[in-house]
Amino acid sequence: MSEIAVIIPALNEAGNLFRLIGEVRSTVNADIIVVDNGSTDETADEAIRAGAQLIQEPRRGYGYACAAGVAASEGSEILVFLDGDFSSLPSEIPALVNPIQSGEADLVQGSRVLGHIAAGAMPVQQRFGNWIASRLMNFLYGSRITDLGPFRAIRKSLLSTLNMREMTFGWPTEMTVKAQRRGARIKEVPVSFHPRQAGHSKISSTLRGTILAGWYIMGVTLRYAWGSWDD
Repeated sequence: MSEIAVIIPALNEAGNLFRLIGEVRSTVNADIIVVDNGSTDETADEAIRAGAQLIQEPRRGYGYACAAGVAASEGSEILVFLDGDFSSLPSEIPALVNPIQSGEADLVQGSRVLGHIAAGAMPVQQRFGNWIASRLMNFLYGSRITDLGPFRAIRKSLLSTLNMREMTFGWPTEMTVKAQRRGARIKEVPVSFHPRQAGHSKISSTLRGTILAGWYIMGVTLRYAWGSWDD
C-alpha cells in the first residue's frame, strides 16, 4: 500500500488506459485504481494488462465510479482523481500532491484556466459553463476558484468527513463546495488540458452532454449554499 492512490474512473477508455497507467507509474509511487463504470470495450482488460487494480462499478455515474475507487483505497492518505481519457497529464500529479504532503493544503485542484488548454480540448460552451459556475461559487462561498475540473488531489481524512452524495458529474463540485464550507485549505495549481487520445468524450463531444454536466454542476453549487453543509 502506498501513501497515494490514483483513482481513474473509466467508461469505454480502451486505447487510453495502458499508456496512461504506465505514465502514472513512472511519475509517482502510488496505488493505481481503475474503476470500470460499465464499459462495453476492452477497458477492463487494458487496465489489468497495465498492472492497475481493477474495480467494477456497474452503476453508471462519475460519482459512483469515484466513490468505488475511494472505498478501494485502503491505507492511502492522499487521493488523486485522474480521468481515463488522457486529457490530463500524469506528469502533473506531483504538482497536486506536493502541497498536501508539505502541509500547505487539504484539497488541491488542477486549474486549466491558470494553466494551458490545448486547441480542440474544450469547446466554447464548456469553457463558458465552467466560467459561470466558478464565478457563482466564488460569489456564494467567498472562494477564489478559477476552475471546477476533475483533476485534483485531496487528503483522505478530509474527504471522509464530506458525506459525498452526488453520484453524477456533480461529484467534483460537491467536493469543492463542502471542503470550502468545512474551512479546509484549498489550493489551485496550473495544469494543462488536452484532447483525448482515443474514443469519444461523454461530455464535450455532444451538446446534450455539455448541458447535462453544466446542469449538475450549477445545481450542486446552488444546493449547498444554504442549509446544512452535509445535507
